[in-house]
Amino acid sequence: MKYKAQINNHFEFELTSDMLQSVDMVSNGQQSFHFVEQGQSYKAKIVAADFESKTFEIIVNGRNYSVQLEDAFDRLVSELGLEIVSSHKLKDIKAPMPGLVLDIAVEPGQEVQKGDKLLILEAMKMENVIKSDGEGKVKAVHINKGLPVDKGQLLIEME
Repeated sequence: MKYKAQINNHFEFELTSDMLQSVDMVSNGQQSFHFVEQGQSYKAKIVAADFESKTFEIIVNGRNYSVQLEDAFDRLVSELGLEIVSSHKLKDIKAPMPGLVLDIAVEPGQEVQKGDKLLILEAMKMENVIKSDGEGKVKAVHINKGLPVDKGQLLIEME
């Protein structure tokens, strides 16, 4: 598979599965990795990941990087202009997994658009940014920062 990777909204390059096979990588647990590529040693940690939008925040050898991946399907959808076909009304937000609420980015009465950050949920030592998948208005926030939530628990109620 081939990806276009954009680093820190600036540097772009093509990434293929063949390139990844040439990297010697070992997981150190808790989203940390050690890898060697062309004789150079690196330590990496994934600090946040949004798999739906293919965005990641990583630290490599102490430096922070924001990574946006785009595959061939994403490019085709963009070229055809289909990503702006329509918007849909946002439904209530429920916890996709058990975790700890690290941050709440919305409040009752606030209007949200697709892609807006709603909250950060820590699960398995990884920060997961929960973003809006549509538009709507926040009716109520049913969680508190610093408290745990269960999978399926109502987090944010929408109007």
